Amino acid sequence: MSDHQALSRSVAGSRVLITGAASGMGRATALLFAAEGAVVAVTDASLAGAEALAREIEAKGQKAAAWKLDVASAEEITSVVAAIAGRFGGLDIVINNAGISGVSAIDGEGYDALWERSIAILLTAHPRVIRASLPYLRQAKFPRIVTIASTEALGATALHSPYSAAKAGVTGLTRSLAVELGPEGITVNCICPGPIRTGMTDGISEEHKMRYARRRTALRRYGEPEEVAHMTLSLCLPAASFLTGAVIPVDGGLMARNG
Repeated sequence: MSDHQALSRSVAGSRVLITGAASGMGRATALLFAAEGAVVAVTDASLAGAEALAREIEAKGQKAAAWKLDVASAEEITSVVAAIAGRFGGLDIVINNAGISGVSAIDGEGYDALWERSIAILLTAHPRVIRASLPYLRQAKFPRIVTIASTEALGATALHSPYSAAKAGVTGLTRSLAVELGPEGITVNCICPGPIRTGMTDGISEEHKMRYARRRTALRRYGEPEEVAHMTLSLCLPAASFLTGAVIPVDGGLMARNG
């Protein structure tokens, strides 16, 4: 491909589905894509949260619509994805972002319940959303899938084994689907956020955040949701046409630092 004009860096007009979009990294991603001219399907387990964000986006003259979507429900995934594609006339980009967190010792009383819920939401939901979206992605000009995992998939923390196992599954799923769907021109990439300021980390004191960041990250700070959102956007550009199967840490150098 010699015509550099063909490598577009615009997602304007793209139809984007984002799960877990009402808060944190999902919210930042929805706002960024809308600002770049995409039509955004804001989906979240909280319909009120999804609708509030869609109204905020539309108040700026941008395009969004809201749906309630509990990604633990196979039935909701099937019906909501079809409803989004019907309203938007298709889908170009799918971003699997919805998540939960929880801690338990392997022999803890609530471990089995946490394991089942973590696997359902953090892992099983990904292929379900992708499968429901595939008929529409196959009709898209620049089809993109982005999965959100975690640096917990690359290096683990005690008491987080359900979360770590699920996120590691997402990285494996990403690579496998990149190989499977590559011949169709569908790219599948994964982002592994490190310590990011989201609702999941609100319970950590500022002092502890700073101490951890100085000790563990190269940049010596926590990241912002917008910094993850911009990497997500980069993976979805039409110009990102030869990038697939990548697992990219957005972690301030957490995984690069030895000690």
